[in-house]
Amino acid sequence: MKPLFIAGPCVIESAEVLDSVASELVRLQRKYDLDIYFKASFDKANRTSLSSFRGPGLERGLQMLSDVRSKYGLRLLTDIHESSQAAAVGEVVDVLQIPAFLCRQTDLLVAAAKTGKVVNIKKAQFLSGQDMQFPVEKCRESGAVDVWLTERGNTFGYNNLVVDFRNIPEMLRWTPRVIMDCTHSVQRPGAAGGKTGGNREFVPSMALAAKAFGATGYFFETHPDPDRALSDGPNMLRLEDLEGVIKSLIV
Repeated sequence: MKPLFIAGPCVIESAEVLDSVASELVRLQRKYDLDIYFKASFDKANRTSLSSFRGPGLERGLQMLSDVRSKYGLRLLTDIHESSQAAAVGEVVDVLQIPAFLCRQTDLLVAAAKTGKVVNIKKAQFLSGQDMQFPVEKCRESGAVDVWLTERGNTFGYNNLVVDFRNIPEMLRWTPRVIMDCTHSVQRPGAAGGKTGGNREFVPSMALAAKAFGATGYFFETHPDPDRALSDGPNMLRLEDLEGVIKSLIV
């Protein structure tokens, strides 16, 4: 199976950031014949602090994502946090993503499945790969034709994550498309004084380890200047470094 790539900024910050990332993804897609999806969130409803930046919201955010598709021809992925968002989001994007914390929320899974779009379920930080059988079944029994699973690490004490790469072959039992979230897996949740920290230097190694365990896709949050990003900066890959990481995975 040809590897799939999901990449983009954590949250929609501005049209300028979306353009910078999207234009680079198009360049890489053409150069390496990649199967790639553009990702950005219209609302980060699970930020650590009430004062943290969340994004432009549903209506404006979907318009900005639609503009990316129109201008660059990229397929789109974004996450939803409430079942009421599913129908509107399904009109715009190709893949509806279920956040890890919400992967057991039945109403959310059912609503996403009923859109007829691909549903990408991120494995919760408190679940095993085996546990993901049941979210997949909820989606399929609700009409979803294509369901993906994404590994993003497990809670390891306070403010830390660890990746058990055995989860990848475990989840391949339930769906042929298992994606490694190479950037969220290096997060340090809540470890940066009211916001999430991270160690982006480990992102390339996470990707290569996932490849060794049979991952069929890779997820990278990326930004032109992650140290100034409004969400998830410490774990995001610098846009200028994305090509090198992708090259290492397709050789």
